[in-house]
Amino acid sequence: MTAGGPAAGPDGPVRGGVRGALGGLTTRGRSFLAAGVAAAVCAYALGQADLLRVGLLLAVLPLVAVLTLYRTRYRVTASRLLSPQRVPAGAEARVRLRMDNVSRLPTGLLMLQDQVPYVLGPRPRFVLDRVEPGGKREVSYRVRSDLRGRYPLGPLQLRLSDPFGMCELTRSFSSRDLLTVVPRTEALPPVRLAGETPGYGDGRQRSLAQAGDDDVIPRGYRHGDDLRRVHWRSTARYGELMVRREEQPQQARCTVLLDTRAAGYTGGGPGSAFEWAVSGAASVVTHMMERGYAVRLLTDTGDVLPGDAAAASDGFTGSGQDAAEAVGLMMDLLSEVDHSDEDGLSGAYEVVRGGGQGLLVAFLGDLDEEQVALAGACAGRAGAAVAFVQGEAAPGTVRGLRETGWTAVPVRPGDTLAVLWRQAGRNVSGHVTADGAAYEGTGAGLRSGHSGGWS
Repeated sequence: MTAGGPAAGPDGPVRGGVRGALGGLTTRGRSFLAAGVAAAVCAYALGQADLLRVGLLLAVLPLVAVLTLYRTRYRVTASRLLSPQRVPAGAEARVRLRMDNVSRLPTGLLMLQDQVPYVLGPRPRFVLDRVEPGGKREVSYRVRSDLRGRYPLGPLQLRLSDPFGMCELTRSFSSRDLLTVVPRTEALPPVRLAGETPGYGDGRQRSLAQAGDDDVIPRGYRHGDDLRRVHWRSTARYGELMVRREEQPQQARCTVLLDTRAAGYTGGGPGSAFEWAVSGAASVVTHMMERGYAVRLLTDTGDVLPGDAAAASDGFTGSGQDAAEAVGLMMDLLSEVDHSDEDGLSGAYEVVRGGGQGLLVAFLGDLDEEQVALAGACAGRAGAAVAFVQGEAAPGTVRGLRETGWTAVPVRPGDTLAVLWRQAGRNVSGHVTADGAAYEGTGAGLRSGHSGGWS
């Protein structure tokens, strides 16, 4: 990226040529020009030659500054380094700017201004006095937002000024960077599934070797196969040596249901009930993926996230992927989730009605009786179903959900998800999931997360 010169800058030619450069006159430059013209007019009217010389000097000085700045060619490059590119809400990120003078001439006074959304703080401005040929300068600033979302940084603007401050010309680079502010997450106490095996999250394995003979899927014998795995019935049927397949691990699954209905929540802002629900969903997604689960994020509209090639056909992600990459993808999606205009949970029910989602964890707002019944139908399609309920009608909603098979936990202002998660784990202990595993809660390893109320 280059900047400067009368004909070319970061965004191309100077619009309007010299006329455009005249538009860069500062207040000082305009004052000098106006004073010079006024002095020249008075000198002509009064016949004062000395006053005319003064007037011409005052008028010519800003024009010379414009011409000099317009004709001077600066070639500089700029780069921006954002660290990190993904931060939790309320955390800071550092932005480093580097300017390199790649021309053979030293630069004059340079003023830098990076374009950032106001939610990240004031626009940073820097002044570089002089950059020698081949020299470089580095500056940095910090950005912070309490609101999750994706925020563009840039483009960087470079303002050139003459030594007398008569004229300023602005050039803009074209590059931008994106800062992703994700929801805050809490460390949750560990949960255990019966028969836990390291390396598979909750470690459940369905051994084909332990299945009945009719359930075995054999394959042809290969050199080096253990003869103890020969399946004699299939060998007799196919007329060639057949062996049982290796044991196939089955990854545990978890569906996280996030109720985004605008009608289900009151208030707004970083401390609102809806933001608590989004943060809770992010915490559960992170926790379950770290434990080896394949996780699917579902909203009340029926949208399955991530819903792209990174996920399986049924929407679960995490299997066969790097856990950190999968968590990052889900956090990016949660950084932009917003309220929906849906009236109920019918969209989510259409997705879970087929079953197979394993553990179901829901973050719900206010529900009427009809939606409580529909939520009960969702729980019937899962083995264990846990709901964290907010809203003015939370007590009644909790009773209704418990009657339909949910482990429902009311959420009050100031509650931390870690404590509620442990409470839910105790209540759901021993419940068998749709995948045939017992989901047991434990308070071991509880670590406190952030807390706060909402309005």
